[in-house]
Amino acid sequence: MAIVAEEEVYVPDTSAIIEGVVSRLIREGKVRGRIIIHKAVLAELEHQANQGRATGYAGLEEIKRIKELADKGYVTFEIGGEKPRPGDIRMASAGAIDALIRDYAFEVDAILITGDRVQALVAKAIGMKVIYVPPEKPAKLKLEEFFDETTMSIHLKEGVPPVAKKGRPGDWVYEVIDSKPLERSELEAIAKEVIEEAKKRSDGFIEIDRRGSTIVQLGVYRIVITRPPLSDGWEITAVRPLKKLRLEDYNLPPKLLKRLEEKAEGILIAGAPGMGKTTFAQALAEYYASKGKVVKTIESPRDMILPPEVTQYSKSYADLGELHDILLLSRPDYTVFDEMRSDEDFKLYTDLRLAGIGMIGVVHATTPIDAIQRFIGRVELGMIPSLIDTVIFIRNGIVDKVYEVRMTVKLPTGLREAELARPVIEVRDFISGDLEYEIYTFGEQTVVVPVKKVRTTTVLASVDKVANLIQRMLPGVDVSIEDTTVVVTVPRNMIRQLNKKIKKIRKLESKYGVTIKLRFI
Repeated sequence: MAIVAEEEVYVPDTSAIIEGVVSRLIREGKVRGRIIIHKAVLAELEHQANQGRATGYAGLEEIKRIKELADKGYVTFEIGGEKPRPGDIRMASAGAIDALIRDYAFEVDAILITGDRVQALVAKAIGMKVIYVPPEKPAKLKLEEFFDETTMSIHLKEGVPPVAKKGRPGDWVYEVIDSKPLERSELEAIAKEVIEEAKKRSDGFIEIDRRGSTIVQLGVYRIVITRPPLSDGWEITAVRPLKKLRLEDYNLPPKLLKRLEEKAEGILIAGAPGMGKTTFAQALAEYYASKGKVVKTIESPRDMILPPEVTQYSKSYADLGELHDILLLSRPDYTVFDEMRSDEDFKLYTDLRLAGIGMIGVVHATTPIDAIQRFIGRVELGMIPSLIDTVIFIRNGIVDKVYEVRMTVKLPTGLREAELARPVIEVRDFISGDLEYEIYTFGEQTVVVPVKKVRTTTVLASVDKVANLIQRMLPGVDVSIEDTTVVVTVPRNMIRQLNKKIKKIRKLESKYGVTIKLRFI
Protein backbone atom coordinates (compact mmCIF):
# COMPACT_ATOMS: atom_id res chain seq x y z
CA MET A 1 0.00 0.00 0.00
CA ALA A 2 1.39 3.38 -1.00
CA ILE A 3 1.54 6.09 1.61
CA VAL A 4 1.76 9.72 0.47
CA ALA A 5 4.90 11.44 1.79
CA GLU A 6 4.46 13.79 4.75
CA GLU A 7 0.84 12.70 5.17
CA GLU A 8 0.07 11.72 8.74
CA VAL A 9 -1.33 8.20 9.01
CA TYR A 10 -3.42 7.11 12.00
CA VAL A 11 -4.41 3.60 13.05
CA PRO A 12 -6.97 3.46 15.90
CA ASP A 13 -7.36 0.34 17.98
CA THR A 14 -10.67 -1.15 19.18
CA SER A 15 -10.71 0.80 22.46
CA ALA A 16 -10.39 4.15 20.63
CA ILE A 17 -13.21 3.19 18.28
CA ILE A 18 -15.58 1.98 21.01
CA GLU A 19 -14.95 5.06 23.12
CA GLY A 20 -15.66 7.44 20.22
CA VAL A 21 -12.19 9.01 20.50
CA VAL A 22 -11.35 9.24 16.79
CA SER A 23 -14.38 11.21 15.58
CA ARG A 24 -13.94 13.63 18.47
CA LEU A 25 -10.28 14.24 17.62
CA ILE A 26 -11.24 14.85 13.98
CA ARG A 27 -13.95 17.34 14.91
CA GLU A 28 -11.55 19.14 17.26
CA GLY A 29 -9.02 19.46 14.41
CA LYS A 30 -6.37 17.41 16.22
CA VAL A 31 -6.32 14.65 13.59
CA ARG A 32 -5.93 15.30 9.87
CA GLY A 33 -4.61 12.94 7.22
CA ARG A 34 -5.34 9.29 6.64
CA ILE A 35 -7.34 7.08 8.99
CA ILE A 36 -6.82 3.35 8.48
CA ILE A 37 -9.29 1.03 10.20
CA HIS A 38 -7.70 -2.38 10.62
CA LYS A 39 -9.80 -5.34 9.48
CA ALA A 40 -9.25 -6.86 12.92
CA VAL A 41 -11.20 -3.95 14.48
CA LEU A 42 -14.12 -4.52 12.12
CA ALA A 43 -14.05 -8.27 12.79
CA GLU A 44 -14.01 -7.84 16.57
CA LEU A 45 -16.82 -5.26 16.53
CA GLU A 46 -18.88 -7.44 14.20
CA HIS A 47 -18.34 -10.41 16.51
CA GLN A 48 -19.46 -8.37 19.54
CA ALA A 49 -22.51 -7.01 17.70
CA ASN A 50 -23.52 -10.51 16.57
CA GLN A 51 -23.43 -11.54 20.21
CA GLY A 52 -25.77 -8.67 20.99
CA ARG A 53 -23.13 -6.77 22.99
CA ALA A 54 -23.57 -3.01 23.22
CA THR A 55 -19.83 -2.35 22.77
CA GLY A 56 -20.02 -3.83 19.27
CA TYR A 57 -22.85 -1.51 18.25
CA ALA A 58 -21.10 1.50 19.81
CA GLY A 59 -17.93 0.76 17.84
CA LEU A 60 -19.73 0.32 14.52
CA GLU A 61 -21.53 3.63 15.07
CA GLU A 62 -18.14 5.32 15.60
CA ILE A 63 -16.80 3.92 12.34
CA LYS A 64 -19.90 5.26 10.62
CA ARG A 65 -19.19 8.72 12.07
CA ILE A 66 -15.56 8.59 10.91
CA LYS A 67 -16.71 7.68 7.39
CA GLU A 68 -19.16 10.60 7.35
CA LEU A 69 -16.39 13.00 8.41
CA ALA A 70 -14.16 11.57 5.67
CA ASP A 71 -16.92 12.18 3.10
CA LYS A 72 -16.92 15.83 4.19
CA GLY A 73 -13.18 16.05 3.44
CA TYR A 74 -11.75 16.23 6.95
CA VAL A 75 -9.71 13.01 6.60
CA THR A 76 -9.10 10.12 4.24
CA PHE A 77 -10.74 6.85 5.23
CA GLU A 78 -9.31 3.39 4.45
CA ILE A 79 -9.64 -0.22 5.55
CA GLY A 80 -6.31 -2.04 5.88
CA GLY A 81 -4.46 -4.97 7.38
CA GLU A 82 -5.11 -8.68 7.23
CA LYS A 83 -8.35 -10.23 8.37
CA PRO A 84 -7.80 -11.92 11.75
CA ARG A 85 -8.08 -15.64 12.27
CA PRO A 86 -10.95 -17.03 14.39
CA GLY A 87 -8.49 -17.75 17.18
CA ASP A 88 -7.45 -14.10 17.31
CA ILE A 89 -11.06 -13.05 17.93
CA ARG A 90 -11.41 -15.62 20.72
CA MET A 91 -8.20 -14.37 22.30
CA ALA A 92 -9.10 -10.68 21.99
CA SER A 93 -9.39 -10.29 25.77
CA ALA A 94 -5.81 -11.59 26.10
CA GLY A 95 -4.49 -8.89 23.73
CA ALA A 96 -4.36 -10.79 20.41
CA ILE A 97 -6.30 -8.13 18.46
CA ASP A 98 -4.37 -5.30 20.12
CA ALA A 99 -1.12 -6.92 19.00
CA LEU A 100 -2.31 -7.25 15.38
CA ILE A 101 -3.29 -3.57 15.22
CA ARG A 102 -0.11 -2.42 16.96
CA ASP A 103 2.12 -4.46 14.63
CA TYR A 104 0.33 -3.09 11.56
CA ALA A 105 0.67 0.52 12.78
CA PHE A 106 4.38 -0.07 13.38
CA GLU A 107 4.79 -1.57 9.87
CA VAL A 108 3.22 1.42 8.07
CA ASP A 109 4.86 3.95 10.43
CA ALA A 110 1.47 5.21 11.60
CA ILE A 111 0.40 6.99 14.76
CA LEU A 112 -1.50 4.59 17.02
CA ILE A 113 -4.67 6.03 18.61
CA THR A 114 -5.77 4.19 21.75
CA GLY A 115 -7.80 4.59 24.93
CA ASP A 116 -6.05 1.58 26.49
CA ARG A 117 -3.21 2.54 28.84
CA VAL A 118 -1.45 -0.84 28.52
CA GLN A 119 -1.59 -0.68 24.72
CA ALA A 120 -0.11 2.84 24.83
CA LEU A 121 2.73 1.78 27.15
CA VAL A 122 3.64 -1.20 24.95
CA ALA A 123 3.60 0.94 21.78
CA LYS A 124 5.80 3.62 23.36
CA ALA A 125 8.19 0.94 24.65
CA ILE A 126 8.93 -0.17 21.06
CA GLY A 127 9.37 3.40 19.84
CA MET A 128 5.98 4.02 18.19
CA LYS A 129 4.15 7.35 18.02
CA VAL A 130 1.02 7.16 20.13
CA ILE A 131 -2.03 9.30 20.88
CA TYR A 132 -3.34 8.07 24.20
CA VAL A 133 -6.69 9.52 25.24
CA PRO A 134 -7.29 8.74 28.95
CA PRO A 135 -10.77 8.62 30.47
CA GLU A 136 -12.41 12.01 30.69
CA LYS A 137 -14.01 13.58 33.71
CA PRO A 138 -17.62 12.44 34.28
CA ALA A 139 -20.07 14.14 31.95
CA LYS A 140 -23.75 14.88 32.41
CA LEU A 141 -25.64 11.99 30.86
CA LYS A 142 -29.06 12.03 29.29
CA LEU A 143 -29.92 9.25 31.75
CA GLU A 144 -29.23 11.54 34.72
CA GLU A 145 -31.82 14.05 33.51
CA PHE A 146 -34.55 11.59 34.54
CA PHE A 147 -33.38 11.69 38.18
CA ASP A 148 -34.14 14.22 40.90
CA GLU A 149 -33.19 14.24 44.59
CA THR A 150 -36.01 11.83 45.55
CA THR A 151 -35.62 9.33 42.68
CA MET A 152 -34.56 5.80 43.62
CA SER A 153 -34.75 4.30 40.14
CA ILE A 154 -36.00 5.00 36.61
CA HIS A 155 -37.69 2.57 34.24
CA LEU A 156 -37.51 3.33 30.52
CA LYS A 157 -39.08 1.17 27.82
CA GLU A 158 -39.81 1.84 24.18
CA GLY A 159 -43.44 2.68 23.49
CA VAL A 160 -44.07 3.52 27.17
CA PRO A 161 -43.78 6.85 29.04
CA PRO A 162 -40.72 7.02 31.34
CA VAL A 163 -41.48 6.12 34.95
CA ALA A 164 -39.55 6.90 38.17
CA LYS A 165 -39.67 5.22 41.55
CA LYS A 166 -39.54 8.00 44.14
CA GLY A 167 -39.34 8.03 47.92
CA ARG A 168 -37.30 5.82 50.21
CA PRO A 169 -37.15 2.07 50.92
CA GLY A 170 -40.55 0.91 52.12
CA ASP A 171 -42.24 4.23 51.35
CA TRP A 172 -42.19 4.99 47.63
CA VAL A 173 -44.47 5.62 44.67
CA TYR A 174 -44.19 5.27 40.89
CA GLU A 175 -44.49 8.54 38.98
CA VAL A 176 -44.72 9.14 35.24
CA ILE A 177 -41.90 11.55 34.34
CA ASP A 178 -43.18 12.49 30.89
CA SER A 179 -46.48 11.58 29.23
CA LYS A 180 -44.78 11.12 25.85
CA PRO A 181 -43.85 7.45 25.12
CA LEU A 182 -40.18 6.78 24.46
CA GLU A 183 -39.04 5.75 20.99
CA ARG A 184 -36.53 2.98 20.31
CA SER A 185 -34.04 5.46 18.84
CA GLU A 186 -34.06 7.44 22.11
CA LEU A 187 -33.30 4.34 24.19
CA GLU A 188 -30.58 3.23 21.78
CA ALA A 189 -28.96 6.67 22.06
CA ILE A 190 -29.11 6.58 25.89
CA ALA A 191 -27.67 3.04 25.96
CA LYS A 192 -24.87 4.00 23.58
CA GLU A 193 -23.99 7.04 25.70
CA VAL A 194 -23.90 4.91 28.86
CA ILE A 195 -21.66 2.28 27.23
CA GLU A 196 -19.24 4.88 25.87
CA GLU A 197 -19.09 6.68 29.20
CA ALA A 198 -18.44 3.44 31.09
CA LYS A 199 -15.47 2.73 28.81
CA LYS A 200 -13.99 6.17 29.48
CA ARG A 201 -14.45 6.63 33.20
CA SER A 202 -12.41 5.10 35.97
CA ASP A 203 -15.60 4.58 38.00
CA GLY A 204 -17.40 2.92 35.10
CA PHE A 205 -17.54 -0.85 34.54
CA ILE A 206 -19.35 -2.94 31.96
CA GLU A 207 -20.01 -5.79 34.37
CA ILE A 208 -21.89 -8.08 31.99
CA ASP A 209 -22.34 -7.79 28.21
CA ARG A 210 -24.35 -10.64 26.73
CA ARG A 211 -26.54 -11.17 23.72
CA GLY A 212 -29.63 -9.15 24.55
CA SER A 213 -28.48 -7.62 27.85
CA THR A 214 -25.81 -5.34 29.29
CA ILE A 215 -25.24 -4.47 32.95
CA VAL A 216 -23.21 -1.37 33.69
CA GLN A 217 -22.01 0.22 36.91
CA LEU A 218 -21.44 3.91 36.25
CA GLY A 219 -20.53 5.87 39.35
CA VAL A 220 -23.47 5.46 41.73
CA TYR A 221 -25.78 4.19 38.98
CA ARG A 222 -26.48 0.51 38.37
CA ILE A 223 -27.87 0.26 34.84
CA VAL A 224 -29.51 -2.75 33.22
CA ILE A 225 -30.06 -2.59 29.45
CA THR A 226 -32.12 -5.25 27.69
CA ARG A 227 -33.05 -5.48 24.02
CA PRO A 228 -34.66 -7.92 21.57
CA PRO A 229 -34.62 -10.87 21.28
CA LEU A 230 -34.21 -11.20 25.07
CA SER A 231 -36.93 -8.63 25.78
CA ASP A 232 -39.89 -7.61 23.64
CA GLY A 233 -38.42 -4.14 23.23
CA TRP A 234 -35.55 -1.95 24.36
CA GLU A 235 -35.62 -1.31 28.10
CA ILE A 236 -33.30 0.54 30.48
CA THR A 237 -33.52 0.36 34.28
CA ALA A 238 -31.19 2.54 36.34
CA VAL A 239 -30.96 2.37 40.15
CA ARG A 240 -29.02 4.57 42.53
CA PRO A 241 -28.76 4.85 46.34
CA LEU A 242 -30.50 7.95 47.65
CA LYS A 243 -28.33 8.28 50.73
CA LYS A 244 -25.06 6.84 51.94
CA LEU A 245 -25.51 5.78 55.56
CA ARG A 246 -23.02 5.00 58.29
CA LEU A 247 -23.63 2.28 60.86
CA GLU A 248 -24.23 4.99 63.49
CA ASP A 249 -27.21 6.24 61.46
CA TYR A 250 -29.11 3.00 62.15
CA ASN A 251 -29.22 3.64 65.94
CA LEU A 252 -28.46 0.01 66.72
CA PRO A 253 -28.83 -1.23 70.31
CA PRO A 254 -25.49 -1.26 72.20
CA LYS A 255 -25.88 -5.03 72.68
CA LEU A 256 -25.94 -5.56 68.89
CA LEU A 257 -23.03 -3.18 68.27
CA LYS A 258 -20.97 -5.09 70.84
CA ARG A 259 -21.78 -8.39 69.12
CA LEU A 260 -20.86 -7.03 65.67
CA GLU A 261 -17.55 -5.78 67.02
CA GLU A 262 -16.55 -8.72 69.21
CA LYS A 263 -18.31 -11.93 68.22
CA ALA A 264 -20.26 -11.94 64.94
CA GLU A 265 -18.25 -13.52 62.12
CA GLY A 266 -20.93 -15.31 60.10
CA ILE A 267 -23.47 -12.59 59.35
CA LEU A 268 -26.45 -12.81 57.03
CA ILE A 269 -28.12 -9.56 55.98
CA ALA A 270 -31.58 -10.41 54.64
CA GLY A 271 -34.63 -8.63 53.34
CA ALA A 272 -36.95 -8.24 50.39
CA PRO A 273 -35.73 -6.48 47.20
CA GLY A 274 -35.38 -2.72 47.60
CA MET A 275 -35.47 -2.74 51.41
CA GLY A 276 -31.91 -1.47 51.92
CA LYS A 277 -29.85 -4.65 52.42
CA THR A 278 -26.89 -3.51 50.32
CA THR A 279 -26.94 -0.05 51.94
CA PHE A 280 -26.64 -1.67 55.38
CA ALA A 281 -23.92 -4.07 54.16
CA GLN A 282 -22.03 -1.06 52.79
CA ALA A 283 -22.29 0.72 56.14
CA LEU A 284 -21.11 -2.41 57.99
CA ALA A 285 -18.14 -2.86 55.63
CA GLU A 286 -17.12 0.76 56.15
CA TYR A 287 -17.52 0.33 59.92
CA TYR A 288 -15.16 -2.66 60.00
CA ALA A 289 -12.67 -0.84 57.75
CA SER A 290 -12.70 2.13 60.16
CA LYS A 291 -11.83 -0.29 63.00
CA GLY A 292 -8.63 -1.31 61.25
CA LYS A 293 -10.01 -4.53 59.77
CA VAL A 294 -9.05 -5.72 56.27
CA VAL A 295 -12.31 -5.77 54.30
CA LYS A 296 -12.99 -6.99 50.76
CA THR A 297 -16.21 -7.40 48.81
CA ILE A 298 -17.60 -9.73 46.15
CA GLU A 299 -20.22 -7.96 44.04
CA SER A 300 -21.94 -8.16 40.69
CA PRO A 301 -22.19 -5.36 39.80
CA ARG A 302 -19.79 -3.42 42.03
CA ASP A 303 -22.28 -0.84 43.25
CA MET A 304 -21.18 -0.29 46.86
CA ILE A 305 -19.64 3.11 47.59
CA LEU A 306 -16.67 2.30 49.83
CA PRO A 307 -13.36 3.90 50.85
CA PRO A 308 -10.25 3.10 48.73
CA GLU A 309 -8.81 0.71 51.32
CA VAL A 310 -11.71 -1.72 50.69
CA THR A 311 -11.01 -3.81 47.58
CA GLN A 312 -14.12 -4.64 45.55
CA TYR A 313 -14.04 -7.79 43.39
CA SER A 314 -16.49 -8.51 40.58
CA LYS A 315 -17.98 -11.97 39.97
CA SER A 316 -18.40 -10.98 36.33
CA TYR A 317 -14.66 -10.78 35.64
CA ALA A 318 -13.48 -13.85 37.53
CA ASP A 319 -14.86 -17.28 38.22
CA LEU A 320 -15.58 -18.20 41.82
CA GLY A 321 -12.56 -20.51 41.92
CA GLU A 322 -10.26 -17.58 41.22
CA LEU A 323 -11.97 -15.43 43.85
CA HIS A 324 -11.69 -18.34 46.29
CA ASP A 325 -7.91 -18.53 45.77
CA ILE A 326 -7.43 -14.75 45.97
CA LEU A 327 -9.38 -14.40 49.22
CA LEU A 328 -7.83 -17.45 50.88
CA LEU A 329 -4.33 -16.19 50.10
CA SER A 330 -4.97 -12.55 51.04
CA ARG A 331 -6.92 -13.55 54.19
CA PRO A 332 -9.13 -10.48 54.83
CA ASP A 333 -10.73 -10.11 58.26
CA TYR A 334 -14.17 -9.72 56.62
CA THR A 335 -15.57 -10.38 53.17
CA VAL A 336 -18.90 -8.90 52.14
CA PHE A 337 -20.67 -11.17 49.61
CA ASP A 338 -23.42 -9.10 48.01
CA GLU A 339 -26.44 -10.76 46.39
CA MET A 340 -25.83 -14.46 47.05
CA ARG A 341 -28.07 -16.44 44.69
CA SER A 342 -26.61 -19.62 43.20
CA ASP A 343 -25.33 -22.84 44.76
CA GLU A 344 -21.80 -21.74 43.78
CA ASP A 345 -22.23 -18.50 45.73
CA PHE A 346 -23.27 -20.35 48.88
CA LYS A 347 -20.41 -22.83 48.42
CA LEU A 348 -17.87 -20.00 48.21
CA TYR A 349 -19.35 -18.36 51.33
CA THR A 350 -19.14 -21.72 53.14
CA ASP A 351 -15.53 -22.43 52.12
CA LEU A 352 -14.32 -18.98 53.13
CA ARG A 353 -16.17 -19.01 56.44
CA LEU A 354 -14.83 -22.46 57.38
CA ALA A 355 -11.35 -21.16 56.53
CA GLY A 356 -11.76 -18.60 59.32
CA ILE A 357 -12.64 -15.52 57.27
CA GLY A 358 -15.43 -13.36 58.69
CA MET A 359 -18.29 -13.42 56.18
CA ILE A 360 -21.15 -11.00 55.62
CA GLY A 361 -23.63 -12.48 53.14
CA VAL A 362 -26.51 -10.55 51.57
CA VAL A 363 -29.55 -12.63 50.56
CA HIS A 364 -33.10 -12.03 49.41
CA ALA A 365 -35.67 -13.21 51.98
CA THR A 366 -39.25 -12.26 52.83
CA THR A 367 -38.89 -13.28 56.50
CA PRO A 368 -35.80 -13.56 58.74
CA ILE A 369 -36.00 -17.36 59.03
CA ASP A 370 -36.04 -17.67 55.22
CA ALA A 371 -32.44 -16.43 55.16
CA ILE A 372 -31.28 -19.44 57.22
CA GLN A 373 -33.41 -21.83 55.18
CA ARG A 374 -31.47 -20.79 52.08
CA PHE A 375 -28.58 -22.85 53.51
CA ILE A 376 -30.66 -25.96 54.30
CA GLY A 377 -30.00 -28.60 51.65
CA ARG A 378 -26.85 -26.80 50.50
CA VAL A 379 -24.77 -27.70 53.56
CA GLU A 380 -24.99 -30.29 56.32
CA LEU A 381 -27.40 -29.16 59.02
CA GLY A 382 -24.80 -29.32 61.78
CA MET A 383 -22.56 -26.88 59.91
CA ILE A 384 -25.10 -24.04 59.86
CA PRO A 385 -24.21 -22.55 63.29
CA SER A 386 -20.55 -22.52 62.20
CA LEU A 387 -21.49 -20.58 59.05
CA ILE A 388 -24.15 -18.25 60.47
CA ASP A 389 -24.13 -16.82 63.96
CA THR A 390 -26.13 -13.63 63.35
CA VAL A 391 -29.05 -12.84 61.01
CA ILE A 392 -29.96 -9.17 60.49
CA PHE A 393 -33.29 -8.59 58.75
CA ILE A 394 -33.80 -5.23 57.03
CA ARG A 395 -37.28 -3.85 56.45
CA ASN A 396 -38.02 -0.38 55.06
CA GLY A 397 -34.39 0.64 55.44
CA ILE A 398 -34.09 -0.16 59.17
CA VAL A 399 -32.97 -3.18 61.22
CA ASP A 400 -36.26 -4.95 61.90
CA LYS A 401 -35.12 -8.22 63.49
CA VAL A 402 -31.89 -9.81 64.70
CA TYR A 403 -31.49 -13.55 65.24
CA GLU A 404 -28.77 -15.45 67.03
CA VAL A 405 -28.07 -19.00 65.83
CA ARG A 406 -26.64 -21.67 68.11
CA MET A 407 -26.45 -25.47 68.38
CA THR A 408 -27.54 -27.56 71.39
CA VAL A 409 -28.55 -31.13 72.19
CA LYS A 410 -32.00 -31.44 73.75
CA LEU A 411 -35.53 -32.74 73.41
CA PRO A 412 -37.21 -30.59 70.74
CA THR A 413 -40.14 -28.50 71.92
CA GLY A 414 -43.41 -30.45 71.68
CA LEU A 415 -41.80 -33.91 71.98
CA ARG A 416 -42.02 -35.79 75.30
CA GLU A 417 -40.08 -39.01 74.96
CA ALA A 418 -36.58 -38.58 76.38
CA GLU A 419 -35.07 -40.89 73.74
CA LEU A 420 -36.07 -38.36 71.05
CA ALA A 421 -33.41 -35.90 72.23
CA ARG A 422 -31.15 -34.83 69.35
CA PRO A 423 -28.92 -31.97 68.08
CA VAL A 424 -31.15 -28.92 67.63
CA ILE A 425 -30.31 -25.55 66.06
CA GLU A 426 -31.90 -22.81 68.15
CA VAL A 427 -32.83 -19.53 66.49
CA ARG A 428 -33.32 -16.89 69.16
CA ASP A 429 -34.33 -13.24 69.06
CA PHE A 430 -30.97 -11.66 69.86
CA ILE A 431 -32.38 -8.67 71.74
CA SER A 432 -34.95 -10.47 73.96
CA GLY A 433 -33.31 -13.91 74.05
CA ASP A 434 -36.64 -15.61 73.26
CA LEU A 435 -36.45 -18.92 71.42
CA GLU A 436 -38.41 -18.51 68.17
CA TYR A 437 -37.44 -21.46 65.93
CA GLU A 438 -35.89 -24.89 66.22
CA ILE A 439 -34.28 -26.69 63.29
CA TYR A 440 -33.57 -30.42 63.50
CA THR A 441 -33.86 -33.68 61.57
CA PHE A 442 -36.93 -35.82 62.10
CA GLY A 443 -36.61 -39.12 60.31
CA GLU A 444 -35.14 -38.25 56.91
CA GLN A 445 -36.51 -34.73 56.84
CA THR A 446 -35.18 -31.44 58.13
CA VAL A 447 -37.88 -29.46 59.91
CA VAL A 448 -38.02 -25.78 60.83
CA VAL A 449 -40.45 -25.43 63.72
CA PRO A 450 -41.84 -22.12 65.05
CA VAL A 451 -41.53 -22.74 68.79
CA LYS A 452 -44.25 -20.33 69.99
CA LYS A 453 -46.80 -22.02 67.77
CA VAL A 454 -45.72 -25.48 68.93
CA ARG A 455 -45.95 -24.45 72.57
CA THR A 456 -49.43 -23.05 72.14
CA THR A 457 -50.66 -26.12 70.27
CA THR A 458 -49.05 -28.51 72.76
CA VAL A 459 -50.52 -26.73 75.82
CA LEU A 460 -54.02 -26.72 74.34
CA ALA A 461 -53.79 -30.43 73.57
CA SER A 462 -52.57 -31.13 77.13
CA VAL A 463 -55.40 -29.08 78.64
CA ASP A 464 -58.00 -31.06 76.70
CA LYS A 465 -56.43 -34.34 77.73
CA VAL A 466 -56.26 -33.42 81.43
CA ALA A 467 -59.88 -32.24 81.40
CA ASN A 468 -61.03 -35.59 79.97
CA LEU A 469 -58.97 -37.60 82.49
CA ILE A 470 -60.43 -35.66 85.45
CA GLN A 471 -63.95 -36.08 84.09
CA ARG A 472 -63.46 -39.86 83.96
CA MET A 473 -61.75 -39.88 87.37
CA LEU A 474 -64.52 -37.92 89.11
CA PRO A 475 -67.87 -38.46 87.39
CA GLY A 476 -70.34 -35.83 88.55
CA VAL A 477 -67.92 -32.85 88.77
CA ASP A 478 -68.12 -30.03 86.25
CA VAL A 479 -64.88 -29.63 84.27
CA SER A 480 -64.35 -26.52 82.17
CA ILE A 481 -61.40 -24.81 80.43
CA GLU A 482 -60.52 -21.15 80.98
CA ASP A 483 -57.71 -20.07 78.64
CA THR A 484 -55.09 -22.75 79.45
CA THR A 485 -56.38 -23.62 82.94
CA VAL A 486 -58.55 -26.63 83.79
CA VAL A 487 -61.28 -25.54 86.24
CA VAL A 488 -62.90 -28.35 88.30
CA THR A 489 -66.17 -27.38 90.01
CA VAL A 490 -66.84 -29.87 92.85
CA PRO A 491 -70.18 -30.20 94.69
CA ARG A 492 -69.73 -30.26 98.50
CA ASN A 493 -71.12 -33.80 98.74
CA MET A 494 -68.14 -34.99 96.65
CA ILE A 495 -65.37 -33.42 98.74
CA ARG A 496 -64.54 -36.71 100.49
CA GLN A 497 -64.31 -38.47 97.11
CA LEU A 498 -62.10 -35.62 95.81
CA ASN A 499 -59.72 -35.95 98.77
CA LYS A 500 -59.03 -39.55 97.77
CA LYS A 501 -58.11 -38.46 94.22
CA ILE A 502 -56.24 -35.24 95.04
CA LYS A 503 -52.76 -36.81 94.72
CA LYS A 504 -53.59 -38.19 91.27
CA ILE A 505 -54.91 -34.78 90.23
CA ARG A 506 -51.68 -33.07 91.33
CA LYS A 507 -49.64 -35.70 89.43
CA LEU A 508 -51.62 -34.86 86.28
CA GLU A 509 -50.86 -31.20 86.86
CA SER A 510 -47.14 -31.93 87.16
CA LYS A 511 -46.98 -34.44 84.29
CA TYR A 512 -48.72 -32.31 81.68
CA GLY A 513 -47.63 -28.88 82.91
CA VAL A 514 -51.24 -27.72 83.18
CA THR A 515 -52.74 -25.58 85.94
CA ILE A 516 -55.77 -27.22 87.64
CA LYS A 517 -58.02 -24.95 89.68
CA LEU A 518 -60.59 -26.40 92.14
CA ARG A 519 -63.88 -24.67 92.94
CA PHE A 520 -66.45 -25.81 95.47
CA ILE A 521 -70.19 -25.23 95.34
